[in-house]
Amino acid sequence: MDTSYTVLARKYRSQDFNSLIGQDVLVKTLTTAINTGRIAHAYIFTGIRGTGKTSTARILAKALNCLSSDGPTATPCGVCENCRAIAAGQHIDVLEIDAASHTGVDNMREILDAVQYRPTNGRYKVYIIDEVHMLSQSAFNALLKTLEEPPAHVIFILATTEIRKVPVTILSRCQRFDLVRVPIDTLKKHFAWIAEQEKIELSDGANELLARAADGSVRDGLSLLDQAIAQTGGHVDEVSVLNMLKRADRGVVMDVMETVLGGDTATALEKIDSIYNNGADLSMLLTDMMEWTHWATRMHPAVRMGDAAGAPYTADQRAKIRDIDSRVSLNTLSRLWQVMVASVPEMMATGNPKQCFDMLIVRMMHIAEMPSVAEILKKQPSAPVTAPAPQKPVAAPEKPKTITISSATELASALQSAKEILLYSYYTNNIEVSEFADTKITYFDRGTDAEFAHKLATWLNEKTGKNWTLVREEKSEHVQTVSEKKLAELESDPMIADAMSLFEGAEIVGSTK
Repeated sequence: MDTSYTVLARKYRSQDFNSLIGQDVLVKTLTTAINTGRIAHAYIFTGIRGTGKTSTARILAKALNCLSSDGPTATPCGVCENCRAIAAGQHIDVLEIDAASHTGVDNMREILDAVQYRPTNGRYKVYIIDEVHMLSQSAFNALLKTLEEPPAHVIFILATTEIRKVPVTILSRCQRFDLVRVPIDTLKKHFAWIAEQEKIELSDGANELLARAADGSVRDGLSLLDQAIAQTGGHVDEVSVLNMLKRADRGVVMDVMETVLGGDTATALEKIDSIYNNGADLSMLLTDMMEWTHWATRMHPAVRMGDAAGAPYTADQRAKIRDIDSRVSLNTLSRLWQVMVASVPEMMATGNPKQCFDMLIVRMMHIAEMPSVAEILKKQPSAPVTAPAPQKPVAAPEKPKTITISSATELASALQSAKEILLYSYYTNNIEVSEFADTKITYFDRGTDAEFAHKLATWLNEKTGKNWTLVREEKSEHVQTVSEKKLAELESDPMIADAMSLFEGAEIVGSTK
């Protein structure tokens, strides 16, 4: 008798596009492409763990080879011979390759040697390469030509959690899809549905805790739900999940923060002792206290954001936060946040987290009592007014010298010479310059700094004496950044190429060029 148990993350793995949760844009794009016959020869899926990269690859392989229709279909049946074999990982024409254990160029050559042969049972040969960023540079180079112009019957699907480690030459040959973190509400609905299927009692409070602890990952959340079911025997409530996660209740966290802001050091330390003795993880407690500070800041009257509907607190707890906000300045909350952030590496490095946490509480309470700079200045006695002494005429200051910048590379050099380190680093690593004309830059931004264009334009106007216009493109044209161009130049150097060939897996991590 088969007594093996299938974990929830595998049992409820998405088997078609309809069951792929939280990835609406990806599903719409792929289904439309299949229905219109615009199937690319190579795809790359990227995102955090547990969002459905490998599942999407398998679903796409089913859609291409399903026998329920005469051609590819966006709704694979799941019951035909090809669909069942792909779901089980046993289809002869769908090869799933773990790049972590097939990193070398010889492994890649073995795979590519079989590309020329037509599929045996399906319409397409599908190569799914998981964690593709683990391939060596030589393996990537061996893949390049075949990935750009594979036979008509071959589809490549690459998956990675670290897209930055994949060479731009590979990215430019693939259609890229970024799988987003699954929203908390979507996870809660999914977990509630699974609990219903499994005949499990899952309280709303426990479901909320599991969804937030999952941090956008379906697999992480289902693993936690599996653990909670095993621990409770099928009656999962908020208390059992809190104990499993070693977290303090949000009411307890709110009580601690109110005591800290009230200035009673002895009481605050006693509460921390009680929480610690009950088995709570102090690093998780610090995370919860930072979460409270973040939402208290967003809900503060000075921020004027109104009611924070997304705050993970009950109506009574939100009212309590607003009451505390009425007695605490925004400056105090900001200082508390800075102290807690600085304590995170201390908690990880110290040999005794409890001692570190006690000292953190003491620091927080003293900082909370400190007046702001504005309050200190108000209390300073005003200096007596005296008649100014006659001064010698001062020569008019010389106008700052302006510089000329005529290319993307010159701009990088100018930023580096001016010691604008942050601006230089962001520009060289994230900005794809597609056009650099006189006082106009057209670019695509891979990063998330919404203030970049303003900061760079301000710097350029000041240094060149001209008014610059920065035009941001919505879609990447796969232009190399300045850093990538430098790296490509180094890789094309015959001497460096010879040196790289001597050591398998060697890579260039920096240069003084």
